[in-house]
Amino acid sequence: MGPLALMAKDAGMTVFGSDAMPGAVTNELVANGIKVYLGEQDGEFLKARAKNEGVDWFVYTSALPEDHPELLMAKKLKIKHISKRDELISYLVKKLKLKMIAVAGTHGKTTTTAMIIWACMKLGIPVSYLIGTTLPFAEAGKYDPKSEYFIYEADEYDRNFLAYHPWLAAIPVVTYDHPDIYPTVQEYQDAFRQFERQSETVVRGDEIAADVDLAGEARRYDATLAIDVVQRIMPRPRGLGRFAAFSGPAARSSRKKIVEAINQFPGVGRRFEQVSEGYYSDYAHHPEEVAATVEIAREEAERRGLKGVVVVYEPHQNIRQSELADDYAEAFEGVAKLYWLPTYLTREDPSLKVLTPADFIERLAPASRKVAEAAELNDKLTAELPKWHEKGYLVLLMTAGPADLWLRKLVYAGNQESAATQFVHAPRDATENAK
Repeated sequence: MGPLALMAKDAGMTVFGSDAMPGAVTNELVANGIKVYLGEQDGEFLKARAKNEGVDWFVYTSALPEDHPELLMAKKLKIKHISKRDELISYLVKKLKLKMIAVAGTHGKTTTTAMIIWACMKLGIPVSYLIGTTLPFAEAGKYDPKSEYFIYEADEYDRNFLAYHPWLAAIPVVTYDHPDIYPTVQEYQDAFRQFERQSETVVRGDEIAADVDLAGEARRYDATLAIDVVQRIMPRPRGLGRFAAFSGPAARSSRKKIVEAINQFPGVGRRFEQVSEGYYSDYAHHPEEVAATVEIAREEAERRGLKGVVVVYEPHQNIRQSELADDYAEAFEGVAKLYWLPTYLTREDPSLKVLTPADFIERLAPASRKVAEAAELNDKLTAELPKWHEKGYLVLLMTAGPADLWLRKLVYAGNQESAATQFVHAPRDATENAK
């Protein structure tokens, strides 16, 4: 939602919004002059804005229940457009005459999207884009008037990606997820098949390029797909006709430049993000994604001469974990220590048993079970992680929930607050911080 607000403002719209708590993109919103209300979402902020400035479009997240006060107020005010983000994105793409390059998949879509954006920036290719995280090298959402292409991280949750008809669809990895939206594997796969049918061109990552030098097989896989996409939008050499084959030395030279840019990729927020020396945070919460991230961490630790990897894991959503619990068996292979936190619960089925850390640990392979223990975000864990770090271990947190903020507080304790935490005590109208 935050990146979409940034793009909409770039496109000439007046944008404001509200949230119960500060998010990762709150700083960027305020820095760009977007009014952000933080606090109880009872509809009063929206009501006041509608009265004072007027509201043409109310865009709300899929996480909002139908009886949310903000949504009810929007309906009461009879705002002309009330929609989730897909309608506004489709409107902007059409209005701004952009070609959508949509990156969709169960895993890898955020990293692949970021790599495409990074490479385009390094190579001077103007692009507009939206990505569902923070970027260390740019804002999370942008409209460039000189751009022909719109790079979009297309989310399959709530079937959002089926609202689009991309010029090009890039698909890294598809495995089953979101059982609350797709009750069966077949339904999940059918949604991706429909997405492919709606796209003019589809490219998939089916191998790893030998000249990609990034830690982790999953990252190299994503990078290879990103290179393929950037090659397709790379400006053609002067004198080469529009329909002439782009091959030979010119094509090889262009590809070399793309690979050089990708190999300098600095990473992306919450995707194996180094929050401090030796401490990493990642959004992984699906068993396959977890296994891929652990593999990246182990390779990175080896490259840096560290003793090994210590993992803190906070699962997300009991509905998902109940469906996939047995798939964790080999996911933590090779870690020196595993701290398993209680599941971060959202959008739950009240009829399901909430699985405990012990329930998960007993399903692990013997070697992983031996080094695993149930844990809490408490003083004990706060004391133990720095000790592992001091001994020469890479510390990796994987979470889609509040544990990320906890790690940042731990790492930055006694130091200047990080960008991700400085809004924790923000005033209700966060724009006061922009003065």
